[in-house]
This record gives sequence, C-alpha cells and structure tokens, in this order.
Amino acid sequence: MPRDLSPKTTAIARVSATPVNVPVRLEIAGAVRETGLSAVIVEVETEDGLVGHGFTAITEEEAVAPIVTELIAPAIVGADALATEAIWDRLYWLLTPRGQSGYASHAIAAVDLALWDIRGRALGLPVWRLLGGARDSVPLYATCGFPFLDRDQLVASARSCVAQGFERVKMTVAAEALARRDAPRDIMALLREDAARVRAVREAVGPDVMLFIDANCNLDPFHAAKLAEMVAEARVDLFEEPIAGNDAAAMADLRRRTGLSLSAGQNEGQAFRFRDLLSAGAVDLVQPNVAITGGITQCLKIAGLAHGFGVPIANGGAWPFHNMHLQAGVTNGTLVEWHLPAVALCRTLFRGLPEPEAGRLRLPDTPGLGFDLDQDAVRDCAARPSARGRGKG
Repeated sequence: MPRDLSPKTTAIARVSATPVNVPVRLEIAGAVRETGLSAVIVEVETEDGLVGHGFTAITEEEAVAPIVTELIAPAIVGADALATEAIWDRLYWLLTPRGQSGYASHAIAAVDLALWDIRGRALGLPVWRLLGGARDSVPLYATCGFPFLDRDQLVASARSCVAQGFERVKMTVAAEALARRDAPRDIMALLREDAARVRAVREAVGPDVMLFIDANCNLDPFHAAKLAEMVAEARVDLFEEPIAGNDAAAMADLRRRTGLSLSAGQNEGQAFRFRDLLSAGAVDLVQPNVAITGGITQCLKIAGLAHGFGVPIANGGAWPFHNMHLQAGVTNGTLVEWHLPAVALCRTLFRGLPEPEAGRLRLPDTPGLGFDLDQDAVRDCAARPSARGRGKG
C-alpha cells in the first residue's frame, strides 16, 4: 500500500504550473541579441494559505507543465507540504520508476523547489539556513562568452565582467558541433576558431582570472581531446561537459590524458549518474542543478555523495537565485553561475533578487527562497508563443 502522506497544518490544497516564454534582450560589448527563453513556473499553496513557487528550464515548457498539473498535482494534493522526502519518493515512483529522467526530473525539481520555499516560509527561515547555513555568501563565475559574439566582442565581454569584480569567466565552445553534423562545416575548423577565441580571452583577462570553457556535451572523445590540446597554452581552469552524454569512462580518460579539470552534471536527473561520474574519477566538480536535477531534496543527497569522494559541488546550468541556497547551505558547495541570459530572465519574472558585489552573491535572510514572483510578468509571458529558446550553461 502507498505510504500515508496525510496532512498536519500544511496540507497541499493547490498545485499549478504555468509555461512561459520570456523575451530577453542582451546587449553585450556592442552586440545585441534578442531571443526568448522558456521555463515553467510552479506554485504550491497549502490549506493555511502559504504559497511557494518553483521553477525549471532548459526543456520544452509545453511538456513539463502538463506533467505537473495532470500527474503530480492529483498525487500530492492533501499531502503535508513539509514532507519533502516522502513527496519526492512518491513522485520518483510515479514518474521515474525505471531510471528515466528527462522531463520528469524537471517537473519534480520545480515542485520540490516550491515545497522548500513553503518550508522556509512556514518556519520563518531562508532555505540556505535550513540546508545547513555553511556560508552567507557565494562566489560567482560569469558566463559571458557566447557564439553570437565575434572575437573582439567576446574579449570586451570578458573584460567587462572582470571590471565588475568577477574573478572567474566562462565561455562556450564547440557550438552544436555534434548536434549539427548535418551542417556544411568542418568540426576541426570550428575547434581551431574556438581555440583562437579562448587564447584571446586569456590574453585579455590576464593570468590571475580563472577561465572556464563549456562544450555543452557537444564533442566526442577524439575532438574533446583535440580541443584540450589546442587550448593548453591558454591555461584553462575548468572544462565543463566536454563529451556527449557525460560519458563517465571517456571523461575519466580525457582527464587523465590532458590534466584538465573537468565538470559535469547540470542536466542529469538521477543520483546514480553522479555516482558513476565520481566512481570513474571523471570529474573535479559535480554540478547538480536544483531546477533540473530533481530539486533540492535530491541535490542534497548528491552533495553528500560528492562529499564522500572529497569532491566539491558547483552550480552549472544557470538559475543562480535558486542554486545559491544549495551552494551556501552545504560545506562542499562552491561556485554559482552568473549566466547573463538566465539572469535577464530571472529579473523579468522575480522580485527582490540580490545583486552581485565584488563577484559574490550575499544570501537573503527573508524566509523561503527569499524572492517573489512578479505575477503580472508571469501572466504576460505565459501569453507569448514559445520561441524555443533554451538557456544553456
């Protein structure tokens, strides 16, 4: 028989999900980029009037929202909103009983974030304190280098972030190298241009700024090794998601052969995938994302798993204002990603967001997640047709 999730004083009365597409205008170093980023906003309300909000992105919003409203809501209405572990376990067996993740992981993450928001509001504490309160501010890295920037604009973008106090900058490489193998272009030519861009950024920011690159799982092992060789003189400090599928064995081999520090995990949906990365010696950092990786409830377990291997966690995949709580809460938490397009989306949908100071983000003392939905903005963005934008780390 299913376990009893009967309520105490915080019974769930309502669960809603709103798919949104947020228009984002970026002005970076003279380049203007207008796009739309999709996301899903979840609200959970208890019978005594507490409302928590959750969030997920980097997926098809039209698919995730119905999962929440048609499958999750009937399963948890009436349950105690503070029973996050019991609810997570019920949703796991409802949506991912045979190791699946995908959309289900995103949907669980959004609901779980809303429940943790309620927990903080019910107890009068910010979520990061509930998670352990390891620190009251977190260091940031600025993701400021994108394929739509030419080389001069890329350099100017990195310099601008350093001038604002960021001591770590990240740029993307291998733009859809494997995803667009049907395109009439040579992958090695793409990588040679990437390497030149990486070297230009390193020269521009100097030796003391940490430089990260991110392939977004767009390379095979051969080409990932080639790019690592090409950027060796630029002293890259971290190579994120170098290989398609986060192949643990291939990443471990790449790490051994190149000596580069590797990270992955922002889009993984199951804890055992992190176990495999850690057991293989494939990563120097793991990157569970609370808006994607099954929410805070599962990310806490992944943080504990990584701690047992002596490996820190960091935020990859953006959404800094949700992920700052995990990174501040646990002792092996480290960096939060200040992803420029994702920050622009958050500034549209949320009110009361903290701002960076000298490359760090101070955690709020207000209960729950520490910021609120702008309901007018959510309604406005919900009315817009999807432009299939995807925020990427």
